[in-house]
Amino acid sequence: MFRPRHSPLAAILWGGFVAGTLDIGAASLISGYNPLVILRYVASGLLGRGALAGGLPEAALGLVLQWAMSLLIAAIFVLIVGRRVAATRQWPVWGVAYGVVVFVVMNYVVVPLSALHATPHFSTFNFIANLAAMLLFGWIIALFARNKLAH
Repeated sequence: MFRPRHSPLAAILWGGFVAGTLDIGAASLISGYNPLVILRYVASGLLGRGALAGGLPEAALGLVLQWAMSLLIAAIFVLIVGRRVAATRQWPVWGVAYGVVVFVVMNYVVVPLSALHATPHFSTFNFIANLAAMLLFGWIIALFARNKLAH
């Protein structure tokens, strides 16, 4: 019988969509840019700099890509350590630690390998703000893993 409360798929979907959506808002707040600009920036990782001058189609692609990456990031966490983390009181620590991993991989692997070929250079504020956003991202995924996988 299907038990949605204890479903890895539910943890992945909820964690990925919530964290990914809030990440767009966080990026908008940190940068001061409209969320549609943020989404076009995400799309530029696949399409190159031309996406930055695009419109709603590029923003929609950016949203799909953002959610796809967020779901993949959530799936990695849930499938590798989800049940173990859900069974402990240290789930917030695991989530925050995963946020650090996500920050490093996204900024120093994914973005440089994207069509933008960008290298990260942060001001102190932007470094702290972006790291904090990824700590929250990881915490949200761990929260949904705990809520959907705990027995």
